[in-house]
Amino acid sequence: MDGIVTDVAVGVKRGSDELLSGSVLSSPNSNMTSMVVTANGNDSKKFKGEDKMDGAPSRVLHIRKLPGEVTETEVIALGLPFGKVTNILMLKGKNQAFLELATEEAAITMVNYYSAVTPHLRNQPIYIQYSNHKELKTDNTLNQRAQAVLQAVTAVQTANTPLSGTTVSESAVTPAQSPVLRIIIDNMYYPVTLDVLHQIFSKFGAVLKIITFTKNNQFQALLQYGDPVNAQQAKLALDGQNIYNACCTLRIDFSKLVNLNVKYNNDKSRDYTRPDLPSGDGQPALDPAIAAAFAKETSLLAVPGALSPLAIPNAAAAAAAAAAGRVGMPGVSAGGNTVLLVSNLNEEMVTPQSLFTLFGVYGDVQRVKILYNKKDSALIQMADGNQSQLAMNHLNGQKMYGKIIRVTLSKHQTVQLPREGLDDQGLTKDFGNSPLHRFKKPGSKNFQNIFPPSATLHLSNIPDHKMALLQMATVEEAIQALIDLHNYNLGENHHLRVSFSKSTI
Repeated sequence: MDGIVTDVAVGVKRGSDELLSGSVLSSPNSNMTSMVVTANGNDSKKFKGEDKMDGAPSRVLHIRKLPGEVTETEVIALGLPFGKVTNILMLKGKNQAFLELATEEAAITMVNYYSAVTPHLRNQPIYIQYSNHKELKTDNTLNQRAQAVLQAVTAVQTANTPLSGTTVSESAVTPAQSPVLRIIIDNMYYPVTLDVLHQIFSKFGAVLKIITFTKNNQFQALLQYGDPVNAQQAKLALDGQNIYNACCTLRIDFSKLVNLNVKYNNDKSRDYTRPDLPSGDGQPALDPAIAAAFAKETSLLAVPGALSPLAIPNAAAAAAAAAAGRVGMPGVSAGGNTVLLVSNLNEEMVTPQSLFTLFGVYGDVQRVKILYNKKDSALIQMADGNQSQLAMNHLNGQKMYGKIIRVTLSKHQTVQLPREGLDDQGLTKDFGNSPLHRFKKPGSKNFQNIFPPSATLHLSNIPDHKMALLQMATVEEAIQALIDLHNYNLGENHHLRVSFSKSTI
């Protein structure tokens, strides 16, 4: 790569459709037949490759049917998810390229992946096979453009060095051409899972890897496509869009990283090319080198106030992902149903007020109706479909008054109030104008402090502006304490505010 010209040997891949310009020669360093290939696309002489289709793996891959305007960067990006790319030769006149990876293992992984998922560049399917030759040698004087791109990619990949000041061709990898997107979720009122991100971003191309993490108290993600063009399309379409109605805003920029090193497949990180990875048992998903490189990036998206990612069950994640399919449609809430059916309640203890207080942690409860003929069940109407989804995710399966409650979406659209003059024994209550709603104010800090039920309670609005953490023995006891103590009058117009905490004492 330093301008030293070597005797140039290029792997001639099997296949009768492979036509390359050049002349056959015998490499002085090997017994294989090889050939000099010019990188200028000169088609004056044709050479038909070997017809053998022996399928032997090689770290040199032959890529065919490339779109006419495709760049070296885009071809290199195909290989980056699988390992270091050590050489490239573009044959523009043939719409072909040779790509050399550092190891045969990386090439095998790449071929196996793209045999299951058809690779696309610029919305056009391309074809990848092993070359007959074991290494790719290129004449730097004839292949300067490609080598410059490769050097730039290597620099970014290994040292995350800024590209300003380096003399590379116009197609060198700049952050704007990286296949990796950096995503920040602003105003994260509702949980956004890795599966939700995959569902949204897969609409623009094959998503290879995702890493999610919390940085500066914000939920962030790095997401890698197989093709930087897909990353560009996704950024143009999704930057600034809301995942859910009026919240969970996507802030998207290109990362300076060009390849993500995912160690574990779990709810925080996923490598879709490596289903064999361990789950890691809660280990940090972010590789230390990636984290260090990421820390150097200047954030253009520093929007304070997003909360930590919330772990939600798989069924809930699937529901959230389905809701996320509506991304980019302002005014559409995630799942239209605002009414929840809560069953297996302790009918001796439960009241509309206790349900209002507990479910009010996750949204503004409008109405509660305990069913007259089935007093262990109740209908709860939330302010919108996002809130009902959030309450269901967090409260289904929790213990309230000694019984494990079940929370599902109801088929009812609203909770009917009893007719005037009809006494329903206080089983129905309208909380529409309650002063205790937590989420009426846009941008309220309460949006940032929505956590699953936990044994630790956060107490606030205490006189002298103090706050406290209260550790209960069990989550059930904490739920009971929250119901009993939220809005407790401490005197001097101070009403105690109780929430679940993400911390422990």
